[in-house]
Amino acid sequence: MPVRVVDTATPSSQASSGQDATAVQPSPPSCSLLTAGRCFAGTQNVSSLQKDEAWKVNVRIHGCDIEQGYLCGTMEALNVPLADTPVVTFWEGEIVDATNYTFFTGKWEASAEDDVRHWSKFPSFTPLLSQIEADGGKSVDLSNYPYIFMRWKEQYFVNVGVDCGLTIAGFYYVCFSCSDGSISGFYYDPNSSPFQKLELKCTNEKQSGFTFSSYELQ
Repeated sequence: MPVRVVDTATPSSQASSGQDATAVQPSPPSCSLLTAGRCFAGTQNVSSLQKDEAWKVNVRIHGCDIEQGYLCGTMEALNVPLADTPVVTFWEGEIVDATNYTFFTGKWEASAEDDVRHWSKFPSFTPLLSQIEADGGKSVDLSNYPYIFMRWKEQYFVNVGVDCGLTIAGFYYVCFSCSDGSISGFYYDPNSSPFQKLELKCTNEKQSGFTFSSYELQ
């Protein structure tokens, strides 16, 4: 949820939707650290050419369905300069599994080139790149891969209005480590500073509800 800026960019051409994949592949591995109620904490780097800046971020998973390639949760950004309170958003995610979704976004103003550029920021993506370039990743078997790749798209602000000075127009490319529950991500929005990095660690805390500073989401 970076600072909103004036739209001066031309939207990128869209790629084919990830849901067009026809090959049936095993789902990514189930992971005990990627389950409803799991909590993560870390930072998002929102630095621009003018200044270096990072926000503290808390994330909680609300629901996760590996078979359907779906998850959702909430994200709380702390110490946001333009806000008087922590800013909380609700997001929905797509799990890349070559069945429900591929590595190509096909929406949200992300071109195939944007996708490859952002996924390539993750070292764990490198061994998959040649297959992605060959067939879009439709034949990649991720069922035993030690990382889970996702896209997170914020849907709405939970505790502030849309005039809070932040934007949720973009989305996150996300890489989740099944071994330790760490999360790396890069925010994409053609009208925001590029490659804003999200870094989260699993807190080992798990709750059935979601309680942040001033609200509870059950």
